[in-house]
Amino acid sequence: MKRGEEKILQQTLKTPISCSGIGLHSGAKVTMTVLPAEADTGIIFRRTDLGGRGVSIPANWRHVVDTRMCTTLGIKAPAMPGEVRIGTVEHLLAATAGSHIDNLVVELNGPEVPVMDGSAAPFVFLFDCAGFVEQKVRRSAIQILKHVAVGNHEAMASLSPSSGFSVSCEIDFDAAAIARQEYFVSLENGAFRSEIARARTFGFVEDVQQLRAAGLALGGSLDNAVVVDGDRIINADGLRYEDEFVRHKVLDAVGDLSLAGAPILGHFHGYRSGHSMHNRLLRALFADAEAWRVVPLESRREAGGLAPAGSRKVAASA
Repeated sequence: MKRGEEKILQQTLKTPISCSGIGLHSGAKVTMTVLPAEADTGIIFRRTDLGGRGVSIPANWRHVVDTRMCTTLGIKAPAMPGEVRIGTVEHLLAATAGSHIDNLVVELNGPEVPVMDGSAAPFVFLFDCAGFVEQKVRRSAIQILKHVAVGNHEAMASLSPSSGFSVSCEIDFDAAAIARQEYFVSLENGAFRSEIARARTFGFVEDVQQLRAAGLALGGSLDNAVVVDGDRIINADGLRYEDEFVRHKVLDAVGDLSLAGAPILGHFHGYRSGHSMHNRLLRALFADAEAWRVVPLESRREAGGLAPAGSRKVAASA
């Protein structure tokens, strides 16, 4: 298949590949290695700095333990106090979803995925350098059967039935440099790569001191975030897109929703939503056995998206 086409068979990387960077919130330098994985493995994060064979955390909505400013996965490990955590997973997960990678082991020697330039583009490039391998197992998807929503008139997130995966986001900030923006994208034919992957995370000058006092954004800089001061963009090179802010919200949603454990056949809509609400939405979805089903993917529909071949129910840990 050509790059950008929807994938019917599961896919992993051809070869391991590594990169290093700074954690956006921890400020710690971290080295990350992504390795091929067998079919039906899913995405697995592994802390290699904790001795022995490390501690592994499946990329799954059940393992989300913190959603302050990023999505953090955690798990209780034998003989270790508290939880083992890996933070800021959403940009990498968005890149895996946008690159149609189903199976991967992500090894980290620290508590956070490196932020790189604040977008998913460096991870997409990393995957391209490693190359891709199709596996002899068909992909499955989570088909949305009815409307599911969380939130209220001030902020909400929803999933609705659709033949493919599409995302729409609306944001509304007091800062004049952002104000109100909205964006819709049908995530097929390489749209993630061309429209979403390069959109960077962003923050506000007035929040920096408070965030750092809370132990957050310790690694944030103009090299890895768009910084807003009222009606001004502080970054010397400005924006990559006029609506880069809402495009990054789409990127975050793609990454967070990949924690469903399989591609979604449905439409996501978020109004002033964020990591916490995305996780709440997945929990609400899987709590309702009539709202979803797992379907093997057969082929693209002429109207776009991926067509299911039959269907089957599975446990809510999908």
